[in-house]
Amino acid sequence: MAEALVRKALIARGKDPEIQVFSAGTAALPNAGASEEAVAVMQEMGADLRQHKAVLLTPQVIEEADLVLTMTNAHKEHVEQLLPDSENKVFSLAEFAGRGADIVDPFGRSVEVYRQCAADLRYLIDLVLDKLLES
Repeated sequence: MAEALVRKALIARGKDPEIQVFSAGTAALPNAGASEEAVAVMQEMGADLRQHKAVLLTPQVIEEADLVLTMTNAHKEHVEQLLPDSENKVFSLAEFAGRGADIVDPFGRSVEVYRQCAADLRYLIDLVLDKLLES
């Protein structure tokens, strides 16, 4: 959902071709599709996740990234363990945005939890993009 929301926000800001966005999970099942709830909530928000395929986070993915934003501090620590020299470019989304706390993983929960997660993501993503695009 975060990747879809970032892409949507970049398009709205006219910045889509300038910034590459890629998502990967610390415990993702490679090539798994998005959950029905995520697809439904993103459709409500004008984004299409029907073709999404999960990617497992690897040290190579981290190394190639300019910035890695995680959903939680635990994810951040996991990323830093995968690639110890990455700490200068790895932040939790809330940490980088300067607001909020960990994003609750909605997996296996109700569509309402997915909606709240998406709202939290959208809020923090807007703050992050404001920060990145003003410099």
